[in-house]
Amino acid sequence: MPGSLQSPSPQRASPFGPSPLHRRDVSTVLQLAVVGALVGLACWPLNLVDGWQDQLQLQLPSFSGGGWSPVALAIALAPLVMMPLLLWLQAHPLANGSGSGIPQTIRSLQEPEAAEALLAPRPLLARLSLWSAASLALMPLGREGPVVHLGASVAQALRRRFPGLLRSVEPQDLLAISSGAGLAGGFNSPLMGAIFVMEELTGRYSSTVLWPALIVCSAAALTSNLEGSPLFTLGLVSTDDPEWQQLLLSLPIGVGAGLLGGLFARWLLQASRWLRPEVLQHPWRWGLILGAALGLMAVLSGGWSGGDGEAVMEQLLEGRGCLPVPGAPLGILGWGLVLAARLVAPVLALASGIPGGLIDPAFSIGAVFGGGLLAILGANVQLGVALGMAGGLAGATQLPLMTVLFSLRMAGDQQWLFGLLLSAVVGAYAGRRLQSEPIYHALAKVHHEAHARHRERRQGSQNRAQIKLEPTPPELAAEEGLENSEPEGDGG
Repeated sequence: MPGSLQSPSPQRASPFGPSPLHRRDVSTVLQLAVVGALVGLACWPLNLVDGWQDQLQLQLPSFSGGGWSPVALAIALAPLVMMPLLLWLQAHPLANGSGSGIPQTIRSLQEPEAAEALLAPRPLLARLSLWSAASLALMPLGREGPVVHLGASVAQALRRRFPGLLRSVEPQDLLAISSGAGLAGGFNSPLMGAIFVMEELTGRYSSTVLWPALIVCSAAALTSNLEGSPLFTLGLVSTDDPEWQQLLLSLPIGVGAGLLGGLFARWLLQASRWLRPEVLQHPWRWGLILGAALGLMAVLSGGWSGGDGEAVMEQLLEGRGCLPVPGAPLGILGWGLVLAARLVAPVLALASGIPGGLIDPAFSIGAVFGGGLLAILGANVQLGVALGMAGGLAGATQLPLMTVLFSLRMAGDQQWLFGLLLSAVVGAYAGRRLQSEPIYHALAKVHHEAHARHRERRQGSQNRAQIKLEPTPPELAAEEGLENSEPEGDGG
């Protein structure tokens, strides 16, 4: 009818149904991908340094197959020169760069008000510089600490510059996710980074953390791989061993490697508690002692004790290296000495506060143990190396899921899954018998306490020096003179 009010015609429904993605969702995904890409780009130089370390280690006799040359000897003895310098730098001008970086990240997650100082550019550059110099000196350090701290620092800087970035993600969750992206970018393993976020940093499995972590970690791993490093670092190692045999062997190897990993974590924690304050007080003295010890072990082992451990694992998977010969006591003794060196050397380097990580050192401990054990038994050495890697890392970190994903990434064959899973779970339980508290959180407490005591000592020394320099007022001098002139005792 004319003049009557016509109701608006209903909107025509889409034949494909409602759109599954809202514009806001697309924006969030793109922002997450940008954050991951920036973290991956920041990790790229560190991955180059890690590759240079491997090239230097290949010059040593155990890897080159030749004898000691002046160049090889200089490379092996580099810690004797670099360790005192690095300890002095981290005690004075680069003090805010000491420690692995994971304790600082954990504290930033627990105390948001401290994140601005702990994740600032200066501590980050100091930590990366110290780690790079230590790595090129073939110190037995991993790199997960610096890359985790790097990822958290990138997120902190982006939130500072763009306050409206990713408002749908909690600030602490974004820090944790970006930390995991640093791990993914440093090791080219997005699943490992995402699981590390939930298994270690947040302590909870939540879809609100998982799917952003997968996006950020995938973008970081993709971007950090600009130089074309292989997805499976140690190559595609296939196995013909049936699953029941893997499961049977994973029990003793998982227990043994897990106990060694737990022993490594326990020794590292105890040595850090005792050594960290001493190093801060006397960096030159302890630098010479620790550097001489690391250099001596590198020379005596032919180079097996140095480096992060990836070159060692690669040779073991190829059936070469420090493997014992069945029925040869000297070969078994040499294998035991190399195993001891791979256990002690990282403790000395990491306990001093040099930035680094324990993933690769723990991996190599388990690999040397598992490969050597099955070599003695005449079984598949590659299977022993793979199962030992999983047990050693799980025993040291008590993170079995992350361990399984990283082990698969190193070896590259899903047929290892059942054995790796059981070895990692058994190793985590065995390691917990020796080190009950998770190592990353325990080291965070040690680092904070050591630096707090060091600041108190320095402040006390400065106050005493200031008191000595201040002139004494006349009336106070007169009172002190009267007190000093009074006879002691009753003069009997």
